[in-house]
Amino acid sequence: MSTLIQAPKLALFCKVVDNFGDIGICWRLARQLVDEHDIDVTLWVDDLRSFQRICPPLRSDAVHQLMAGVTVRHWRDQEGVFTATEVADIVIEFFGCDLPPGYITAMTEKTPQPVWINLEGLSAEEWVEGCHTLSSPPRQSLLKYFFYPGFTSKTGGLLREAGLAQERRQFQSDSLAMAAFLASLGVTASEMATTKVSLFCYPQAPVAALLDAWQRSAHAVTCLVPEGVAQAAVEAFLAAPALPGAVKTQGALTVRVVPFLAQPAYDQLLWACDVNFVRGEDSFVRAQWAGRPFIWHIYAQDENLHHKKLRAFLQRYASDLASLTSFSLHWNEAATMGPDTAANISAEAVTNWPAQWAAFQAERGSMSRRAVDWEQQMAAHGDLGGNLLQFAAAVRRSP
Repeated sequence: MSTLIQAPKLALFCKVVDNFGDIGICWRLARQLVDEHDIDVTLWVDDLRSFQRICPPLRSDAVHQLMAGVTVRHWRDQEGVFTATEVADIVIEFFGCDLPPGYITAMTEKTPQPVWINLEGLSAEEWVEGCHTLSSPPRQSLLKYFFYPGFTSKTGGLLREAGLAQERRQFQSDSLAMAAFLASLGVTASEMATTKVSLFCYPQAPVAALLDAWQRSAHAVTCLVPEGVAQAAVEAFLAAPALPGAVKTQGALTVRVVPFLAQPAYDQLLWACDVNFVRGEDSFVRAQWAGRPFIWHIYAQDENLHHKKLRAFLQRYASDLASLTSFSLHWNEAATMGPDTAANISAEAVTNWPAQWAAFQAERGSMSRRAVDWEQQMAAHGDLGGNLLQFAAAVRRSP
């Protein structure tokens, strides 16, 4: 139970930019605050259709609905007039999404004024520690604090439910449960004996080249890809539409298209596979709680700023895992150009993917051990939701 007794109402504003990453994070956080801290949460979301993909019971045409104890509001525009009584005690804007001006005005009229927090994106860069919990200059008498998720005790930590580790261990220790879950996705008994890979990436990932390498792998690979992911490359391999249930085996590779999964089932997919390809922030964090080797496809930014973020994470996570670092850099087209290199060289054109995969496979044992150690290290920093509420409580107690 949270110590934040005097601030039971929380509003979380989310604008969906990265299809499922933004709403994925906010939805997990909202549910956790309700389930574990008895907080009254209202989640404002501008894109309910993307939200519905990870939460199928959600109605995409509803202005107001209750879902898993969370009040979900459709954030349609920046217009609207609000009263002080409508303002929550804690107001969170995810990743600088800009609150409606009318809501900000109502915040100034509330007594006491709410704790206003900008929940930033996840980064392993060192400067994050210095910016975590800093406030901006006052705006209409309001202070806004910047709260950074991260990988050290000087940040807000990572999003993690209280019972997640136990649930994952129980699932992974039950071979029948894992087999039943995979079978529900169409995976056959022979495919379960292969290297099982989940694939979630952005469209620009060099998927076609990797599928070609997997066909020539020394060990059989079964690739489970959600509908709509890497669609062009998957359909080229299948020579058919990439619809759920579509499957084809060629050489050492079997590609199987699975339905786009709700969050609990997606967690189980990460737990059941041997290697996970993830993207953005939400699935990236979930892969870190899965105890499996993973490859991160980072969200692209202008001037290749995402390469700096990728290298910062790899330096913390994989400094002694050469093949993981190499594969990750090539997967993100960061291997052939440094942060300040202007040359536009395609990593796909120069990468020997069969060699990259063979090296990765050879080091998988070390990666698995690292994944388990890393999970324990990250858990020691507490969880993002709990840390955020503790910070908000401290702000409310301060004069």
